[in-house]
Amino acid sequence: MSKLDPDLINFLYMEATRKTETMTEFLQETYPVPVMDRRFNVFENQEYICRPMPYSKRDFYKISLMTAGSMRMLYADRGIDVDRPALVFSNPRVPYACEVGGDMPHGYFCLFTDEFLNTPGAHVLHESPLFKIGSDPVFFVDDQQRLFLGGIFEQMRRESASSYAHKHDLLKSYVNLVLHEAMKMQACSDYFRYSNAATRIAAMFFELLDRQFPVDPTQHPLKMKTAAHFAACLSIHVNHLNQAIKEVTGQTTTEHITTRIISEAKGLLTHTTWSIAEIAYSLGYEYPNYFSNQFKKQTGVTPGSFR
Repeated sequence: MSKLDPDLINFLYMEATRKTETMTEFLQETYPVPVMDRRFNVFENQEYICRPMPYSKRDFYKISLMTAGSMRMLYADRGIDVDRPALVFSNPRVPYACEVGGDMPHGYFCLFTDEFLNTPGAHVLHESPLFKIGSDPVFFVDDQQRLFLGGIFEQMRRESASSYAHKHDLLKSYVNLVLHEAMKMQACSDYFRYSNAATRIAAMFFELLDRQFPVDPTQHPLKMKTAAHFAACLSIHVNHLNQAIKEVTGQTTTEHITTRIISEAKGLLTHTTWSIAEIAYSLGYEYPNYFSNQFKKQTGVTPGSFR
């Protein structure tokens, strides 16, 4: 199998190294309306600046109710045409893209963070059948469901703009009502596979890899360190991931992961005062000597000597 040219590989890296978007940053860039809350916002699609959305790294969940129009949802190695009313769930841990079809989508969507649903069980939101990795996130709805759910989104819009002192509690109830209604439905499984799946998988692997940085020894230590971790997040078999990465770049998945971790280690050793143990932990190593051995294997010197 011939490899892709270096310019395309560089493009994939550039696409993967754009900064993470918080809800505030995303809204300020995309919407002509003021940002109301950094934890929860709800909009009509008509307020949205419709344009093809690239793969992105965000910190919020999204629930969309499309009542008319069409769009295409694109994931690692599959996509789905949403050409009739539907509920669509987006997880910040799963990269995706959205392409608008010939008919502009109409409907509603809400954005919210884990912090917003800060209630018992909220910390396992990503394990919900609607948001967990590997789930089918599109639910087509009938007329009755469309009207009922549209009414809930309208209520959310009115309440979000109100001055009611306990409106966030009420908004949480509306979001949970939408979640429970969706769990009664049958998810759509009519996905198509890409002819250029390897290129898409590679781009999304690099995005997930870079999404983990910068790291922090206490707040954000590295979580995904193996090809299996990334394959699970992309909902594909690890052999499929390894084959795609090798086909596109000529290197193995493990080689890319190791190179990125060592590159981050060099930066931390050079530009921070963290101890070697703190750096080791932040990069996902349980024991500092494991990190030191790996660093020396890759660079020829110990972390202390490099510093």
